[in-house]
Amino acid sequence: MKGFADKPNYIIELLEGSVTLEDVIDGHICEQTVMEKSAFVVGDLGALMQQHACWQSVVPQVLPYYPVKCNSSPVVIEVLASLGLGFVCANKAEVSLVLEHGVPPENIILSSGFKQLAHIKYAAKNNIQHLVCENEAELSKIARLHPNAKLLLQLTTEAQAAENSMAFGFSLKNCRHLLEKAKDLGIDVVGASFHIPSSCEDLQQAYTHALSDARCVFDMGLDLGFNMNILDIGGGFTGSEYQLKQVESAIRTLLDAYFPQLSGVQVLAQPGSFYVASAFSLAVNIIGKKIKTQSWNCLSQGEKREDTEFLYYMNEGVYGPFSHKLLGNTIAAPSLHKHALCAEEAVYPSSLWGPSLDQLDQVVEHCLLPELNVGDWLIFSNMGTCGLEDLSCLSSSIDFPVYYIISTSDWYKMEEAGVALNNPIKNFSMLQYSA
Repeated sequence: MKGFADKPNYIIELLEGSVTLEDVIDGHICEQTVMEKSAFVVGDLGALMQQHACWQSVVPQVLPYYPVKCNSSPVVIEVLASLGLGFVCANKAEVSLVLEHGVPPENIILSSGFKQLAHIKYAAKNNIQHLVCENEAELSKIARLHPNAKLLLQLTTEAQAAENSMAFGFSLKNCRHLLEKAKDLGIDVVGASFHIPSSCEDLQQAYTHALSDARCVFDMGLDLGFNMNILDIGGGFTGSEYQLKQVESAIRTLLDAYFPQLSGVQVLAQPGSFYVASAFSLAVNIIGKKIKTQSWNCLSQGEKREDTEFLYYMNEGVYGPFSHKLLGNTIAAPSLHKHALCAEEAVYPSSLWGPSLDQLDQVVEHCLLPELNVGDWLIFSNMGTCGLEDLSCLSSSIDFPVYYIISTSDWYKMEEAGVALNNPIKNFSMLQYSA
């Protein structure tokens, strides 16, 4: 979402009284109806606060480090930085963005399996010491360009290997060799990192294997004289409080056994989707409609039947904000703007498409909807991690409006948490929204 960084001010609509997110969306739909009916996004900054409070309540012993690639909106970075989160950056641009928002270098980790030389040099120049390393070639490169780096060795897990044909990270059997190589090169190793995907069905078994392997890495590192003090348990947090509690239940006794608090090991995680997914909603407009009718003979009843399917074309598709569909992700069916479905109202098999007329540009393959018309609006929730880092590229239109909202109660909570008008957020202008 870096594409809006050039704008002088972000407008945050301050909601008072009974004004809701739906009211805001309705207001902007009215504006778009008068204008060009462009798709737009509404980001609820209060949702960021609520997710942060949930994280601190459920897993207070795990420090959250936000992976910038999930959503690099400067507003999101500003809020999360003010809340004291650390940041995981995949490249030089993300490091620069985070530094611009006052995040201290010690709270930044440069990740990615294979880093460009310029990115390693940039990290060294800006005193970004914590880098993730997963292989010997990368180790040699970092030792040459950033000898003061403090490495987290990326350990592959069984759960990760089961999901991806190409597993990133090193196996436990290669750990000793990599640690000895680091020792020979004179570069410091301070911990290990692993990742359990959100699709993992047996969290207890996955974390048992991963934390056991991580303990072995720590023991080998300590044996070689390294000060092993950081454990990164990665991402895989969906945004659901229920799933977070499942993770906490799986890791609680394991952390107590393998990495007790008295050991001095700092445990951190990378909750990206957890923080931002539910904070953003996308409104799109129906720009086209087709009706597909299929006739067939019902032999058992001796009559001819017809099935009707509606194909709706929206002004955004998989080459825009729904790009994660191309990666195999499922897009949930949207809600209908200003439409209360009655029990008697007929619904029809429907599919939702982007505007390109490309066969790949199918956003939702099948859902049941009442008959809609061109000009109607659909609202997609949980669009905070839409698979793109830059909202200026998120739209096929020239200008993709992004509106930020926060309730007065959440704003006061934000100020209490340190996000006040006297820090860099002072550049945000406040606009009272009235229904």
